[in-house]
Amino acid sequence: MIKQEMVVNLNKQLNLELFSSNLYLQMSSWCNSNKLEGSSKFFKQQSIEETSHMHRLFDYLIDSGNTPKISSIDSPPEHFPSLKEIVQFSYEHEKMISKKIKNLSFQAIDTKDYLTFHFLKWYVEEQCEEEKMFKSILDRIELVNEDPSGLYFVDQILKKINNS
Repeated sequence: MIKQEMVVNLNKQLNLELFSSNLYLQMSSWCNSNKLEGSSKFFKQQSIEETSHMHRLFDYLIDSGNTPKISSIDSPPEHFPSLKEIVQFSYEHEKMISKKIKNLSFQAIDTKDYLTFHFLKWYVEEQCEEEKMFKSILDRIELVNEDPSGLYFVDQILKKINNS
């Protein structure tokens, strides 16, 4: 049985995943407005992925006999100075999500909630992949130093990541 404190924290994570989905969708919109089609598609796909993370938590709460609670969430930022800033923001955001997931995992272990711990292992692995991916993209952007032809190259890479 999941303790109430864990249910509360899983619901917080569920809503954080929903915010992440909105954040990446807003980033997709910014990229589209700035003629970065590959980046727009990439961030739209990231939004869809974050929604699936939210649904996974939603289903776990229901399957464990608890009630998911959708809270109001803040609007994500709309304006960004550059693609580099978007990717840097995304990388920092994913590191924050990783920290939250790790804290949930520690809580599950501390309360001997091994079913939730097992459930959260997937998120831990997913976050490692997310951080690695955004760091790799950021490294590529820094390599081209935001030169327009270099950004076009990065945009095309993001388009391919989306299609893999």
